Amino acid sequence: MIAALRDAIAGTPGAHVLDVSSDPSHHRTVITFVATLDAAVPAAFAAMQVARDRIDLTTHRGEHPRIGATDVVPFIPLDGTTMEHCVALARELGARAAAELGIPVFLYERAATTPARENLADVRRGEFEGLRDDIRSNPARTPDFGPRDVHPTAGATAIGARPFLVAYNVYLGDATNLPVAKEVAKAIRGSSGGLRYVKGLGMEVDGQAQVSMNLVDTEKTPLHRVFEMVKAEAAAHGVVPTWSEIVGLVPERVLLDAGVRHIQLRGYSKAMLLETKVREVVAGGEAVDAFMSRVADASPTPGGGSVAAHVGALGAALAQMVAGLTIGKKKYAAVEAQMQALVLEAHALRRELTELVQRDADSYEQVRRAYALPKDTETALAARADGIRNALIAASRVPLETAQLAVRVAGIAATVAEHGNTNAVTDACVAALLAEAACKGAVLNVRINVASLDDAGTETGAQLASEARSCLDAAAMHARLAEAAADRAMGPT
Repeated sequence: MIAALRDAIAGTPGAHVLDVSSDPSHHRTVITFVATLDAAVPAAFAAMQVARDRIDLTTHRGEHPRIGATDVVPFIPLDGTTMEHCVALARELGARAAAELGIPVFLYERAATTPARENLADVRRGEFEGLRDDIRSNPARTPDFGPRDVHPTAGATAIGARPFLVAYNVYLGDATNLPVAKEVAKAIRGSSGGLRYVKGLGMEVDGQAQVSMNLVDTEKTPLHRVFEMVKAEAAAHGVVPTWSEIVGLVPERVLLDAGVRHIQLRGYSKAMLLETKVREVVAGGEAVDAFMSRVADASPTPGGGSVAAHVGALGAALAQMVAGLTIGKKKYAAVEAQMQALVLEAHALRRELTELVQRDADSYEQVRRAYALPKDTETALAARADGIRNALIAASRVPLETAQLAVRVAGIAATVAEHGNTNAVTDACVAALLAEAACKGAVLNVRINVASLDDAGTETGAQLASEARSCLDAAAMHARLAEAAADRAMGPT
C-alpha cells in the first residue's frame, strides 16, 4: 500500500518523490515530494485517492494523532515559489478532494480561513473518532470544503500552507519514563508556555518513552535549542536523553546550525562550506527565482542590504553587456581598448556584489546572535555590549562596501552610455539607475546599523555614515550623466 502511494505521486509528470518514512509504532507514513506548480495538486490528489481506497480508519490504530487516511497535506514554498502560491494550491486541492473524493477538508496554517484553524493540533482535536460525531453538530467544525460528515473509512483531511517543518523526536529511555516524557513535552511546547514554535507530545514508542515534536519554524527556534531544553527538563526528573531522530527530510541549515552551536564555532558562514563554493562555480550562483523566493519569504534574511547588492550586480551585468556590444564595431574602434577593460572591470564588480548578497545576510545573523548573548551578570552584560557593538559595526561595513562598489558600477555605466554603442544607450542608462538605487539602498542599511550603536561606537559610526553619504553624490552624478547621454541619443520627444 505504501508503494502504491509513492507510485501515485511519482507517476505524476513534474513530481519527484524525495523520501518515504514509515513508522510502524506511530502507524504513519510521511512522503516528501517536490513538484512544479502545475504538478503539485495532481500528485497530492493521486496519493489521496489511493489512501481513500486502501486505508480504513475504522480499523486503524497508532500512536500519532490523525483525522484521516490522508491526515495532512502541507504545501511548502521552495525555490521559485512563494507562500501565496502554496495557499492557492491548498485551496485548489481542498476543493477537488471534496468534490471528487467526498472527503471533508479543513484548511490550516497560512491557508486557514479562521484563526481557530491556524494550529494543526486544533484541527485534529478529537481525532477521527471524535470528529466523526462533532462535525455533524458543532458549527465550529464545519469543513472548508465538502460535506459535514466524515468519509466513512477515509475520514477528513487537513490541507495547508506553511514553512518547512522538522519532525524531531527525543527518546528518554525505557517506557517507565513515559510520565517524564509527557511532562517534558508539556514544558517545551508553545501551547503550554514553552517554545513558541514547537509542538510536542509524550508517548510510548517501541517500549521507549518519546518526546515527539514538530518544529514549525527552525529560524526562530533552532534544533539545538529544542534539544537543550528537552535535556534540561528531563534532567529535572533525573532522566537523560538516550538518542534522537529526524523523521523525513530536513534543510541542511538546521543541522549545520546545530553543529556550529555544539562545537562553539566562531565566525561561521555558508561561505566557508566547500559545497557552497562548488555550487556557485557550477551553477553561477543562486538562481534569480530562488533568490526572489527567499526574499519574499517571511524571514529577515535576505533583506534590503542583500537586495541592494543584487541590484548592483544586475547593473554591473547590464553595463558589461553594453560594453560587449561596443567591442568589434568599426564605428567604435577608438574606444575598443577602453571597452575591453570595462568588460573585465564590470565582470569583477558583478562577482563581488554577488558575494555581498550572502555576506549581508550573514552579517545580520551575527547581529542577531549578539543580541541573544546572556545578560545575567555585569560581566555578561559588558561582553554582550561589546559583541553587539562589534557586530553592528561589521554589519555597517558590508553595505558600505556595496555602496562603494555601486558607485564604480554607475561610473562604468555612465562611460558606456557616453562612448559605447548608441543602440544600447538606454541599457547603459538602466544600469546606471540600478547602480544608483543599489547605492541608496546600501546607504540606508549603513545608517540603520550606525543608529543602533552605543556611545562607545559613536565615533566609528559617524565615520562610516560620512563615507556612505559621499557615495550617494557620486552615484547620482554618474546616473545623471548616463541619463543625459540617453536623452542626446534619442533626441527630442
